[in-house]
Amino acid sequence: MANIIYGMFNVAKTALITQQKALDITANNIANVNTEGYSRQRLNMEQNEPVRYEGGTLSTGVRANRTIQRIYDRFLNSQLADAAAKKGRWQAQRETLEKAELMFDEVSGYGLNNAMSQFWDAWQQLSNNPSGYTERVTLIGESRNMTDGFNKLIRDLHQVQKGSDISVNGAVGDINTLTGEIAELNLKISEIEAGNNHSANEFRDQRDLKLKELSSLINVNSFEDADGYLTIVTANGHTLVDRVSSWNLTTGLNATGFNDVFWESSSGALQNITSDISDGKLKGWIEARDTSIPDYLVRLNDMAQTMITAVNTLHSTGLTLEAPPDDTGIDFFSGTDASDIAVNTAVVNNSNLVAAALNTEGVPGGNGNAIAISELQNSLSMSGGTAAFGDFYNSLVSDVGRNVSQAKVNSDHQSMVSLQLATYREEVSGVSMDEEMVNMVQFQSAYNAAAKLVNTVDEMLEALIAMV
Repeated sequence: MANIIYGMFNVAKTALITQQKALDITANNIANVNTEGYSRQRLNMEQNEPVRYEGGTLSTGVRANRTIQRIYDRFLNSQLADAAAKKGRWQAQRETLEKAELMFDEVSGYGLNNAMSQFWDAWQQLSNNPSGYTERVTLIGESRNMTDGFNKLIRDLHQVQKGSDISVNGAVGDINTLTGEIAELNLKISEIEAGNNHSANEFRDQRDLKLKELSSLINVNSFEDADGYLTIVTANGHTLVDRVSSWNLTTGLNATGFNDVFWESSSGALQNITSDISDGKLKGWIEARDTSIPDYLVRLNDMAQTMITAVNTLHSTGLTLEAPPDDTGIDFFSGTDASDIAVNTAVVNNSNLVAAALNTEGVPGGNGNAIAISELQNSLSMSGGTAAFGDFYNSLVSDVGRNVSQAKVNSDHQSMVSLQLATYREEVSGVSMDEEMVNMVQFQSAYNAAAKLVNTVDEMLEALIAMV
């Protein structure tokens, strides 16, 4: 009889402990309802094995599994990491190209397109009064405005490139920090979960957040082994994290003066992985730095080179106002491309050196050369003889806007995909306050019932003692 009563005491005790633990986990879920990356936890209960003896079977109550279940979808987490990589790529590219787009300021009226129009108009005005001092000074001023516009646009685009390069360098440092932290979390998880007696759910949540952050910087592949270690490799198979060790990335200057990304082996050997990066912010910055902006620079330089050659070819054969009348051979522009195009210093210092007349006119006051140069505006000098200067530049500006628009559309799309996946994750792993409140009432009721069982058994024991 006494054994049965003491057995009931044990049942009540384990019930109290188990329900208390369930309440503790419920409280933790409620407390972390707004914690980023938190995965809802659940206590799994199971019946204790009963004790069988000659007089029958003695129940031993309930027990809690020492491993607390983490409500988690591994495939969904992989999708979130992949979406973060794609989103990071387009966000970084969008941010960079939007900066480049600001350089092509054609709205305020001070852009390069307007400066070129003023340049051609100044030649036209000079043709109306080829000996006029005011017209010559105005031409020189408008010409310098245009060349300054070329120079500034090239400088600004180079600054955007350098900004992307700085971002690449900074991202590599962030990647190394994250891989090191993931390796440390691997160690903590393995130590806690050794023997399958405890759960390291909080560290697993932290590791998933680190992986998502890492994926937003560079596309990686990851998998968890049977021991709970997360292994991470680059797209081309170079290991970044293996169990409790991590490998660093580093940067090095390439032939263009910008940073390539290298994987560093344990022996210190470097492997260039720049071309293998296909997603993440690194890809966005590298793509804008090495593909989009260089295209803009090449087209600007092509336009400036063509303009320098075309104008100088005509100007150098014309007549100036200087004596003797056959004083020819002076270039109007100096420089080789958009980065250094400038008005010839000799012309700037002496407006009489503007060759407005054709050498066939025989008089310095002619206007044939000024007319010929002004008509270059409409000549099909660009794109293999299919476009005028203005059309060529407008096409460039249009492509800049199109690239920004494409990056924005892709960025918005990937943001939506990431949001949808995050919402689905919340449905699977997030904390539902309604559900937790129901659980709390359920566990509280079970706890109170177990407490009443203790009182009942205590009364039974007192009665037994009184009988004795």
